[in-house]
Amino acid sequence: MRVTSHLTSVSWIPSEAVKGYTKPAFTMGITHYDEPPPDTIEGLEALRAADAFRFAHRLEAWAEFDGGSPVDHGVGGGLIMGSTTVRLGPLGVTFAAFSLPELRPEPEIGDGWIRFSQTVGGRTAMPLPRRSSRPPYLRLQSPFVWTTLSLTLHADGRAEGQLTGASPFPRHWVYGADDALTMKAGLTDYKTWAGQEGAESTPWGDEDSPVLVTAAETALEREMSALIMRGGRKPVIRSLEAGAVLVRQGEPGSSLFLLLDGVLTVDVDGRALPELGPGAILGERAVLEGGLRTATLTASTPVRVAEASPDIIDAAALARLAQGHRREDSLA
Repeated sequence: MRVTSHLTSVSWIPSEAVKGYTKPAFTMGITHYDEPPPDTIEGLEALRAADAFRFAHRLEAWAEFDGGSPVDHGVGGGLIMGSTTVRLGPLGVTFAAFSLPELRPEPEIGDGWIRFSQTVGGRTAMPLPRRSSRPPYLRLQSPFVWTTLSLTLHADGRAEGQLTGASPFPRHWVYGADDALTMKAGLTDYKTWAGQEGAESTPWGDEDSPVLVTAAETALEREMSALIMRGGRKPVIRSLEAGAVLVRQGEPGSSLFLLLDGVLTVDVDGRALPELGPGAILGERAVLEGGLRTATLTASTPVRVAEASPDIIDAAALARLAQGHRREDSLA
């Protein structure tokens, strides 16, 4: 039996993700944040031509099984690197990207399965001045970016994909065999990424960076995210340290929240519910059900949220969102 599958990651710079002295370049329009990628990807080359991502990674694999054991296999795909454009008034300069060699270890083989792993990455040629702990204490090269994908093929036809490692920046989204968004990196860390000294702390040196993976939010939440961030009134951006409480169950509240970055734990009546990752819309049930928060939300990592007035979203849409958010009912 022949089993084939593929997995794709798309990496992009979301709004408000850049910190420090480089942020004015984004806010002044010299360079740009990226629009969120589509829910389903139909062509990576078209997205690259539209400057819609910083880099993409495609892992393709097949295996031939005989009696539950893989007897032949193959792997393909690789890096699709974007470019960076810097604009000063009507003028623009586009910096091509530098690609690193693909890392593709021998596949792991088990009872009725075979697992492929692949790491790709590189960096933009655009200079990024940053401090260094080594003489001359200044680096001009941009840090490396990468993702590590794994794909497990089973003798019964199943395929399982994972994002097993990634650079701390930018944002990484992962698309499954149907090319639909399925998971995403839960946290971006621009400061750690900008402090990268060289290849030593990357997969081309001696380590990968573990990645906190969360499930993709719903299509309705992605529609609402666009309204919150670009609906006319600019939301208030709040940052919380790990352990800080965003809202407490039973307290009054009327704001909506869009989780921009990080992971929140959810507690209802002392019971832990599934964690929430970037893209989740929060707070709608207090708006619809009497003005009291129905859960306690606590930052399990550093978190950034956009806080907005609920009247930016149609009440019927909020009701549909609330129905899907009754997590305590689904787990009862």
